[in-house]
Amino acid sequence: MIDHPPAPNSLVAARSRRRRAGSLSLSLLAGACAAIVMAPQGKASPTSVPVLLEHVRVFDGTDAPEQENMSVLVEGQTIAAIGHSGTLKAPKGAKRVNLSGKTLIPGLISNHSHVGVVAGTSVGSENFTAPVIKAALDQYQRYGVTTVTALGLTKSPLFDDLRKAQHANTEGADLFGVDQGIGVPGGMPPEGMVKVGKDQIFRPSTPAEARQAVDTMVSEGTDLVKLWVDDFKNGVQSAKPLPVMKPEVWQAVMAEAHAKNVRVAVHIHDLAYAKKLVAAGADIIAHGVRDEPVDDELIGLLKSHNVWYVPTISLDEATYLFAEQPDLLNDPVLKAGLSEDLTRQFSDAAWREKTVKSPMDAASHKAVAMNQQNLLALYKAGVNIGFGTDSGAAPVRIPGFAEHRELRLLVDAGLTPLQALRLATSQAASLLKLSDRGVIAPGKRADFVILDADPAQNIAAVDQIAAVWRGGVRATGPLVPR
Repeated sequence: MIDHPPAPNSLVAARSRRRRAGSLSLSLLAGACAAIVMAPQGKASPTSVPVLLEHVRVFDGTDAPEQENMSVLVEGQTIAAIGHSGTLKAPKGAKRVNLSGKTLIPGLISNHSHVGVVAGTSVGSENFTAPVIKAALDQYQRYGVTTVTALGLTKSPLFDDLRKAQHANTEGADLFGVDQGIGVPGGMPPEGMVKVGKDQIFRPSTPAEARQAVDTMVSEGTDLVKLWVDDFKNGVQSAKPLPVMKPEVWQAVMAEAHAKNVRVAVHIHDLAYAKKLVAAGADIIAHGVRDEPVDDELIGLLKSHNVWYVPTISLDEATYLFAEQPDLLNDPVLKAGLSEDLTRQFSDAAWREKTVKSPMDAASHKAVAMNQQNLLALYKAGVNIGFGTDSGAAPVRIPGFAEHRELRLLVDAGLTPLQALRLATSQAASLLKLSDRGVIAPGKRADFVILDADPAQNIAAVDQIAAVWRGGVRATGPLVPR
C-alpha cells in the first residue's frame, strides 16, 4: 500500500507553469468557470457524509497482492483511510456499506483514446461537439474507465474547455489529451478515412511549420504533443504506402516541444520507426510494434531514454472481432456500448463476409500476435508499459468495451490479471504523471470500481461492475450489465 501523501497533479501543474510563462492564461479559476458553464444542471458533487465501504477485497493498483476483508473510508473527493474491517472504525454519522464478496480496484485509465471523432458508424468533423464527447466520456465511466487521454484530432477552445470542465466535474471520465496533433500532407492520419476538420490536425511540410504547430498547441494548453510516423500499410504487402513524415520535421517537433516542457507521443507501427523516433527523443510510443519482434536495440533505447510504451493490442483485434464472432452481439457487456447503427452493421452478414475476406483481416491477426509477443518481451525486460486502445478513433473501437478487451488480450499475452490491471491503473497514471490517482491509498482521489467478482481469478471479472466512483461520487444511471 502507498501511504505517502500525493504530489501535485503533475499534468495540470505543468500546464499552469507553461501558461504563466507563455501566451495563454488558463487558470484553475477558469477551469472552475468552465465547469459551471458546461456541466449539466444538478450535477453530482462529493458526498458531505463520509462513506465506509466494508468487508471488501482490495487490489490497490500496485504490485502488492490483493487484501481481503478491508474497509475503505471515502470523505469528500478522496480516500481518507484504509484498514482491515473491524479495525478501521466508521466516523460519527458515516454511511456504512457492506461489500462482502466484492472487489474494489482503482478506476481504469486510458493513455490512448480519441473523442469527438466517431458517433455510431459515422467518422467526421460533425462529431466534434460537446454532446458527442460528453456521451463518450459517460460511456467510458460506465465501463469503469475514469480517466481518458485523447491523443489528438481535437481543437481548441472546445476540447480545452471540456478538459477543464471534466477536471472539476464528476460525471463521465476525466479528460486529458492533445490539441490537434501533427500529421503528414497526404499521409497519416489518412484523410479519406479519418475525416476530421482541417483545423483538427496540423500537417506541416517544413521544420518551421512544425515548430509553429507545436507553439500553437502549447499556447492552447495541450497536455502532450502527438505525431504520426507510419506509411499505413498495416502489414498488407499489396497496400500502397502513404507518405511518411520527414525526419527533419519530427526532429523539429520534438526539439520545440521539449523546449516548451511538453512531452511527445508518437504513432508507429513498425520496429524501424520505433527505433528512429525513440532515438530522436520520443517520450511515448503510442502503439505496439507489430511488424517484427522487438530486439535488444529497441529495448535498450526504451530503457535508457525512459520511454513509455502503449501496446493498444485491441486496436487490430477490433478489425475482425465483430465480423468473426457475431455471437458477441448477444453479450450484454458489448451491447451496453453499441449504437443502433453499429448494431445493424455488426448484424449485417454482407459486412461480416466482406470484412473477413479483406487482406486486413489476416494482417490484423498477425499484428495482434506480434503485438502480444512484443508486449511480453518488453514487460519482462522492465520497459515502462502504459495502457490504451485507440478507442474512439474508428467505429469498431468501442469506448469502454475496448479497454475491457485490452485487459483480456494482455492476459492472453502472458501477464497475470493483476499485472494487466496494474498497467491500466497505477502505471497508466504514472505515464500521465498524475500522482493523485491510479492506486487505492489514503489521500488519493476516490476514483475506483467495485466488481462483483475477483479479477485475480479471472480478468473477465472486470465486466461485472457493481459501482463506479469518481472524485468521491458514485456514478448514477446504467452501468455495464452484469
